[in-house]
Amino acid sequence: MARGYMTNGGMDRLDLLRFVPFRLNRLAAEFSNALAADYARFGIDIPEWRVMATLGMHDEPRSANYVVRCTRTHKSRISRAVSQLTELGFVERLESGDDRREIMLQLTPKGREVYEELLPLLRAREEKLLSGLSPAQSSALDDIMLTLERSLGLVSCKK
Repeated sequence: MARGYMTNGGMDRLDLLRFVPFRLNRLAAEFSNALAADYARFGIDIPEWRVMATLGMHDEPRSANYVVRCTRTHKSRISRAVSQLTELGFVERLESGDDRREIMLQLTPKGREVYEELLPLLRAREEKLLSGLSPAQSSALDDIMLTLERSLGLVSCKK
């Protein structure tokens, strides 16, 4: 019998608690919620943090489509997040030099300050969440995640 499936009275059924996509989704939701406690005090939520984190990886502006591709978050959620972040003064919209219809985004100095203040808090939270893993398990988890990301085409976020 394949992983995540069971037989009950001759009928094949999904064992949801062993089904890898469900387990990964559940873990991701719990990790996101744990991290959200750190950035909620700045008035931002999960999609807004995803925008800031994506923009924070770069010194130059990025398009909203880039943020959507990197975060795998629906464009309407990213659009609402950008509007809220703009209202808070954390993100600014710029016209693209190449295509005037494309809006480019970047962190404002205030947004960069918040991003840099959050980084050590989020790294510490991640470390705490993963503290139950041995170094070998942590390395194996990283390898497994990279393999899964590659199989899904998620490894790089290029413009």
